[in-house]
Amino acid sequence: MKRLLIFTISIAFITCNNLKDQGTNPVSNFQKQIIKEGLTGSNVAMLYRNGEIIYNEVVNSSKTGDKDINSETIFAIHSMSKTITTVAMMILLDKKLYDLEDNLSKYLPEFKSINCKGDNGVYPCKNKLKIIHLLTHRSGYTYYARNGKNWLTTTYTDLYPNYINTSRFDNLDDFSKAVAKIPLDFEPGTMYAYGLNQAILGRLIEVISGKSFFTFLNENIFEKLGMSETKFHLTDSERERLQPLRVNIKPNTTFNPTNYNLNGYTAALDGYSYLEDNKAHFGGEGLVSTMKDFAKFCEMLVNEGNFNGTQIVSKKGIEIMTRKYTDGYPDPKEPNTFSDLEGYYFGFTFCVLENPQLDGTGAPKGIYGWSGYNNTHFWIDPENKLFGLFMSRAIEFDFSILKRFKSASYELIAK
Repeated sequence: MKRLLIFTISIAFITCNNLKDQGTNPVSNFQKQIIKEGLTGSNVAMLYRNGEIIYNEVVNSSKTGDKDINSETIFAIHSMSKTITTVAMMILLDKKLYDLEDNLSKYLPEFKSINCKGDNGVYPCKNKLKIIHLLTHRSGYTYYARNGKNWLTTTYTDLYPNYINTSRFDNLDDFSKAVAKIPLDFEPGTMYAYGLNQAILGRLIEVISGKSFFTFLNENIFEKLGMSETKFHLTDSERERLQPLRVNIKPNTTFNPTNYNLNGYTAALDGYSYLEDNKAHFGGEGLVSTMKDFAKFCEMLVNEGNFNGTQIVSKKGIEIMTRKYTDGYPDPKEPNTFSDLEGYYFGFTFCVLENPQLDGTGAPKGIYGWSGYNNTHFWIDPENKLFGLFMSRAIEFDFSILKRFKSASYELIAK
């Protein structure tokens, strides 16, 4: 989840400012507390249950360099883009336009002769790379930083996106052909490692559908849900609505092995160009959205793929994408899973709660969701017909924000 920083940092340092008391509501108290702790700036949280929004509140930080959030605020959702791409793949599966066990090279021939890394160097992969391997993050592709380093072992000073990069690429075809030349970190299908899989799936969707990736998303998801603010580009006026980034990168950590504490707000770390004529639309990372837009996506998932009487994706598609494909932490056979998600297994991008006792938030078995690098978080609770959605724009990424939000939310609905 540690995404990539590529711009020179221009930080406006924060000043202390007391937040307005918001009473004893556990969710608003959570929102207020994480601002006090410096984990986020202004943030907004929503809870939806049984067809109604039961909580939808903004807590603004009033810090120098931050902006107040309103209904028009745009957020970079980063890896929550993956969940939209996953649903797009399920829509194509519903139409029987591919099979999960299909070799990727059937559609993208550049992946026919792929190489793997081994103890004795690079060798031709023994296993075929299948579509299901991309959907489950079991392909062998991770994220790649400066000098080809694996993002799991790199540091802040080395983080440069060699591939998820709108400066290097302006279309997905060139991106896909470049990625196909990278030796995989392991044999396809043998283990989990979070990576750029959904960006490759964006190109696959183009080939299968015969349409640009964004056009397919628009026609099959965004227009049907009324998500007009969810896209890969920003106009000049829309950039004014993009939430500033709260930066809180602590010194002398594995990620930042320097003495510098980056602490403040900036508009300099967009991560992507967001230019309208750039068609490198990365399905794992590149979307922006608003609270009201992404809430519609969550509502569709809560209602088993249906939105206002229109079936966007089948119930079977949702069941397939939330099945167990990878054991969660701790499993010695899966060294790359997230230790912060103990009690969860992994489906198609989504983490799914298997052991509520280990999670300890009051959430029931079967909730599923995902997060974005700038601390956007959501989960779907099929049992309670509930979703929780949290939007902010802050780094470093912190899974504890999601956990605290869930705890506060289930405390609230238990009252």
